[in-house]
Amino acid sequence: MKKPLILVTNDDGITAPGIRNLVSFMNELGEVIVVAPDSPQSGKGHAITINSTLTYDEVNMEGPQKDYALSGTPVDCVKFALDKILKRKPDIVVSGINHGSNSSINVIYSGTMSAAVEAGLEGLPAIGFSLLDFNWEADFSQSKSFIQHIVKKVLEQPLPKGIVLNVNIPKLHQNEIKGIKICKQAHAKWEESFDERINPHGKKYYWLTGYFNNMDQSEDADETALSEGYISVVPVKFDLTAYEYLQNLQKTFDC
Repeated sequence: MKKPLILVTNDDGITAPGIRNLVSFMNELGEVIVVAPDSPQSGKGHAITINSTLTYDEVNMEGPQKDYALSGTPVDCVKFALDKILKRKPDIVVSGINHGSNSSINVIYSGTMSAAVEAGLEGLPAIGFSLLDFNWEADFSQSKSFIQHIVKKVLEQPLPKGIVLNVNIPKLHQNEIKGIKICKQAHAKWEESFDERINPHGKKYYWLTGYFNNMDQSEDADETALSEGYISVVPVKFDLTAYEYLQNLQKTFDC
């Protein structure tokens, strides 16, 4: 049987330990092509490059896969891969492994998940993986068997078109992870402020700061699953329509 074609991308950059581990895991499952940003692109969400040009280079990395570094965002990487690099559509797109959480509201800001959502827009099965450890030297090995298991399941039973998976992995050893839970996105938000400082020339500058406020303690929320030692899997779609409000809104404008 022909090996599945797997497109790998991320938002931390092509040399980040997270993506290098993910590539290694995927090499055991299929033919791998990597198209990832040539520099960190965290927090870019679904941004695309429209006011400047893009360039790319094939880079030599360890492993049998082909690696391409693009001077753009994670979404650019998916678009460019599908149009210019891949000879056929991939069987699956995997993004990550992100250094840090993309659970709950973080999915909105995440370049990792936006790359997966872009693949979903193209009707492709896609998964974004994140490890709840911001350390550049994080241990990704404990996530290997779970990531491979999830990818195999999606390859065997493709997702409905337009739906992608947001997978977050707690910072635990493999034998401490209790399993996988299918979850909803927790209701939470960042309480933010801008820390004002003054540079040596007397000019004000600002750092975005804040804290994560989880307002959802329900059992089926991703934040709950992660706090209890489970891997959270949330199905995500790009359709943001508030269907439950359509009729009420229609009544408002019928008057």
